[in-house]
Amino acid sequence: MPLRRLPDTLVNRIAAGEVVERPAAALKELVENALDAGAKRIDVTLREGGQVLMRVADDGCGMTKDELALAVERHATSKLPDDDLWNIQTFGFRGEALPSIGAVARLTLISRKVGEADAWQVGLEGGTFTPPRPAALGAGTVVEVRDLFFATPARLKFLKSVRTEAGAARDVIDKVAMANPTVAFTFQEDDKRPVRYDLPAGLLEESAVWRERIEQVLGADFTGNAEPVAFERDAINLQGFACRPTAHRATTLEQYLFVNGRPVRDKILLSAVRGAYGDTIPSGRHPAVVLFLTLPPREVDVNVHPTKAEVRFRDSARVRGAVVAAIRDALSQGAQFTSSALAPQALNAFKPEGASVSYAPTYAPSQSPSYGSPSYASPSYASRSFFSEPSMGSFAPPAARVSESVLPEAPFGRLGAAVAQVHETFIVSQTPDSLLIVDQHAAHERIVYEKMKEALAAQAIKRQILLIPEVVEMDEPSCERLLEAANDLSQLGLVLEAFGGHALLVRETPALLGQADVKALLADLAEELAANETSRALDQKLFALLARMACHGSVRSGRKLTVDEMNALLRQMEETPASAQCNHGRPTYVEMSLNDLQKLFDRK
Repeated sequence: MPLRRLPDTLVNRIAAGEVVERPAAALKELVENALDAGAKRIDVTLREGGQVLMRVADDGCGMTKDELALAVERHATSKLPDDDLWNIQTFGFRGEALPSIGAVARLTLISRKVGEADAWQVGLEGGTFTPPRPAALGAGTVVEVRDLFFATPARLKFLKSVRTEAGAARDVIDKVAMANPTVAFTFQEDDKRPVRYDLPAGLLEESAVWRERIEQVLGADFTGNAEPVAFERDAINLQGFACRPTAHRATTLEQYLFVNGRPVRDKILLSAVRGAYGDTIPSGRHPAVVLFLTLPPREVDVNVHPTKAEVRFRDSARVRGAVVAAIRDALSQGAQFTSSALAPQALNAFKPEGASVSYAPTYAPSQSPSYGSPSYASPSYASRSFFSEPSMGSFAPPAARVSESVLPEAPFGRLGAAVAQVHETFIVSQTPDSLLIVDQHAAHERIVYEKMKEALAAQAIKRQILLIPEVVEMDEPSCERLLEAANDLSQLGLVLEAFGGHALLVRETPALLGQADVKALLADLAEELAANETSRALDQKLFALLARMACHGSVRSGRKLTVDEMNALLRQMEETPASAQCNHGRPTYVEMSLNDLQKLFDRK
């Protein structure tokens, strides 16, 4: 078969396979064209998920008659004035979107140039061009796409349900709206109530503008559980919000990442976000963030894929370091704060069975984690005291009683003063305007873990030599794993050696662990090594082992604490990074405001 040049119509349809994967992809191209035209208002209308109709109207600069005819030709663009692909300062630059869409759909383009008296209209139907003709339009540009993929019916089989396609289109508008808070958006789907993202009113500070728009898109629950991110160094600027670790999600869908205003799904940035949260997120859960990364155009290549959803950084290590540093700094500002969704869950647990729940939290994330709470209204709890009773045979003085629940005159920190211990597991603390319930084991576990991390970084983990080395019998695979990691464990203060095929001899243990159960400790470490034998780098593996050790060196549930011991734990929490969650990502305390407690008892 002889070589031949493919017809332009077929070339455009081939290109459409990359650029116009689904209605949402076509919508993204049209909205970005409107933004490049300087639009301050963009109205989007969908019918049947965008397959029947997709209409985008803007108030941008518009186009002349000649520009309209050129706009629907392949590789025609006004966005590369100097032909420099390393200095791209617009969303579009390939000149492929309109001809690709027109090759597989019925495209109508109406525009009126600013300062011109007349508006003009052109069309593309399955690649067939309709010459310019006069039209009626006040200002800006209107693009209508009808019967998407009518010219390539095989592509219709790959479309999902109308609801799914409309949801993907809405997601496009959400992302673009977040990245452009000074542009108003309207999204109308079929006969549903339109979604409006209005311009922030009366706000002068840039951070306040971002915050109001993000609240419009994601809701106040997102920003209410997030810390602001602000970082600028070496021409890298990073703004946005990072949710507290205890407000984690089941998926990465609420990780919104933007590079120079362009929404991306970049592996380096996703990895940096996960690394920034590190050991504060439970396994299998994911943080929620909105991050806007701005850097010089020459430092990032957006010409990687036709959809422009992937980027390549000139110095990826520097970018990753900036993201990690910025998020960690932001989270440190709210290190003693947990998710606001925990308070309503705790209050609901106190409600008698069958009672109506009237508590409506100010912030309640739609995908917040769920932590079970016992129902204290059940008969088995009705006659029992929740507070530790005095025990003369106890090795420590009893916990505070209710009658002692008075704040001392000495100043206390944000976590207040301890007033009681519940079931020898939970510390009840009181502040001037709230009540806190602290999990003593989880809180102390984080404190011990952070101290061990600091000691490891300073290469100053103190060891205690066992007067009589302890022999621990284990199965052979566990012994082999621990012996292979003996050098790493030695860095952590645990010194062991082989003692036959099914036993290990432990000579030294980390001093911070105190009188730990060595057998249980080795069993947990062997399990950790088996689960992450090849999947972690050395530093990650060491931190994972530290987390396991810290669990064995912390205050256990069931231990009675004095008031002084409880207050000392609270003060250490206030000084410890990420103390709002334990090493496994679970919350260390729940806080309920005095106002909400009064509502619980109908006092307000």
